[in-house]
Amino acid sequence: MSVHIIIDGYNLIRRSARLSALDRQDLEAGRETLVDMLAAYKKFKAHRITVVFDGTRAAAFSPQRDRHKGISILFSRNGETADDVIIKMARKEGSKAVVVSSDRQIIQAASAAGAATVGAGQFEDRLAMAAFTEGMDADRDGYEGWKPTTRKKGPGRRLSKRQRKNRSRIGKL
Repeated sequence: MSVHIIIDGYNLIRRSARLSALDRQDLEAGRETLVDMLAAYKKFKAHRITVVFDGTRAAAFSPQRDRHKGISILFSRNGETADDVIIKMARKEGSKAVVVSSDRQIIQAASAAGAATVGAGQFEDRLAMAAFTEGMDADRDGYEGWKPTTRKKGPGRRLSKRQRKNRSRIGKL
């Protein structure tokens, strides 16, 4: 089954320490770095990827739709937010979509449409792993390694069917 990853662009940029620093210096630099990271990720996982940005923050000469390094870039129209575009796309794709955002409204609407959801931080970790494997300069200073433990993680229980399907789709990322 083909997976379509739909990303809330500015949400992911603002949640990332590295990308938000670039974003504060130059908005375009943050977007370009995100697209480069997504292109590196796409080399390992050949999923269809669309990143959606608010069109109000785009340069006046930016096209509404673009494709760069195999990544679809979409800017919302005037009077429309990126959230609205993402929710429409999630409804259209249904169970084939994986929505990347930490915005509660988007997560709830995408889940209701049957799409799997991933937090921006969790997806950024996957991007960093792909960047590291690719040889890009991924930020590794924060990594302390795996620490073995015998601590129990809580009572064992089976997840709901919806949660298991969500986990299965996220596992394909």
